[in-house]
Amino acid sequence: MTTTVLAAAGSATSTFGWVLGYVIGGVVVLAVVALVVPILLLARSIGNEAVPINDALARAVRNTAPLAALRTTIEHATIIIGGLQRGRARLGG
Repeated sequence: MTTTVLAAAGSATSTFGWVLGYVIGGVVVLAVVALVVPILLLARSIGNEAVPINDALARAVRNTAPLAALRTTIEHATIIIGGLQRGRARLGG
């Protein structure tokens, strides 16, 4: 009778390893989620701010576009000043 009890006890399978594996896997998944969620939230807030920033930059480009013609304005002003100086010199002033 004792041999039957020992044989039955020896053939029993333990599920402790599986349970431990699932618990460790669950902890790892929770750790990854805890690290990734704040990154995704930060990326979302940056994405939400990108549209107003891009609009402001587009307005800045539009508002400063006339500065490209400043060199032409300076050249014309220099020509006008030269003509005024020549006219003044001819008039004796």
